[in-house]
Amino acid sequence: MEKKELLQKLITDNLLSLAFLGDGIHTSFVREYVLKTNVGKMDDFHHKAAAFCKASCQAKVLEEIAPLLNEEESEIVRRARNARPKHQAKNATSKDYSYATAFEALLGFLYLSENQERLNEILNISVERN
Repeated sequence: MEKKELLQKLITDNLLSLAFLGDGIHTSFVREYVLKTNVGKMDDFHHKAAAFCKASCQAKVLEEIAPLLNEEESEIVRRARNARPKHQAKNATSKDYSYATAFEALLGFLYLSENQERLNEILNISVERN
């Protein structure tokens, strides 16, 4: 299945799957960023990366970039934010968790859309603003 076919399937059938993919993309990007910009012990790397990946930080980034999103991106964010996952957030408010899920879904959407330039733009914002 091609990326674009998978994207259409996930948008139609299970939008939260885009968040699953986006979570992995964001985590990988953040870990590489932390390794490039810091020298330290493994525990330091983990704590610095975790600070970027927590729901409250992702929610904050989404709120900041929301005015910059086009119509299609905004629709993905809106639908993912309103989706109801089967589990509750452990260390986040429900608002932060739903915004973080929407942020991750946006990343998954951009990845499967093969819009690498836009994906990189948003990933860079996510580490520059925190």
